[in-house]
Amino acid sequence: MNPIKVRKRPVVVEAWQAIGIREMERIVKWINSNGGDAKYRPPVNFGPAIDIQTLEGTMTADIFDWVIKGIAGEFYPVKPEIFQKTYETL
Repeated sequence: MNPIKVRKRPVVVEAWQAIGIREMERIVKWINSNGGDAKYRPPVNFGPAIDIQTLEGTMTADIFDWVIKGIAGEFYPVKPEIFQKTYETL
């Protein structure tokens, strides 16, 4: 069998950009109050970050990354350049 061409179905998801420490703290609350598991990591040696438990294990959202709530209620980070290529605002 040979590969076929397919198109990803358009779905609407929620997204929130981590544009600063205050927003990162609010994103953690949003994740945790919606069935996810996240922890804010304050800046020590590096910038602030959010550790998010995903289906693939712990992933990190850094400053300016986007956090997506997927169609199954899962949360995961997306780098800004990937977000720009993949998503559009409604």
